Amino acid sequence: MSRHAGVRTLILLRHGQTEWNASDRMQGQIDTDLTELGRRQAKEAARELVSRNAIAIVSSDLRRALDTASALADHTTVPVVKDARLRETDLGDWEGLTHLDVDADYPGARVAWRLDAAYTPPGGESKLEVGARSLPVVRELFADRQDWPGRTIILVAHGGLIAALTAALLDLPPRNWPALGGLANTSWVQLSSHGPSIDQPGWRLDVWNAAAKVAPDVL
Repeated sequence: MSRHAGVRTLILLRHGQTEWNASDRMQGQIDTDLTELGRRQAKEAARELVSRNAIAIVSSDLRRALDTASALADHTTVPVVKDARLRETDLGDWEGLTHLDVDADYPGARVAWRLDAAYTPPGGESKLEVGARSLPVVRELFADRQDWPGRTIILVAHGGLIAALTAALLDLPPRNWPALGGLANTSWVQLSSHGPSIDQPGWRLDVWNAAAKVAPDVL
């Protein structure tokens, strides 16, 4: 038996590029579309990840993530399951603004937001809240997918969500959450669970920002 037989592998894939990514505009939960480059990125990521033989693909229901997940599903026999809990951070009043707009209207706020996981954009949600709403997705898969040990599940989501969920899975102290920086479009994170149970999952961070250049920490 392989020494990896009991290990659950989890891949968190960020969506492809959107026009808003290209123009440094805050998307949050606004439902934007992939660019042509973003669609090519999704196909390239799919060709790379198809070798993982995923047993489940779960995606945010926002189009940019769902279309990225669909490109992966096109290379497999695994359907995409939508889950709104994997949506990007609700950025409240910042959504639709460029980074420069936010810096002009809320001086110092983006820096505070990057450095403090409890910081909440006006009308939005904090990174801690994002981690809390997405963590049950993985816990439910842990409980329900008895075929997961020794195999891979892929979640397709957003940079801020992936960073928050990773920090929550690793049970990092909130002061350490900013250590997980930005992700490039269609880069991914890989974690593995080596623990005996859902209450002791023993998550490890194997890979951060894979198959991509290191991205600026814009989230």
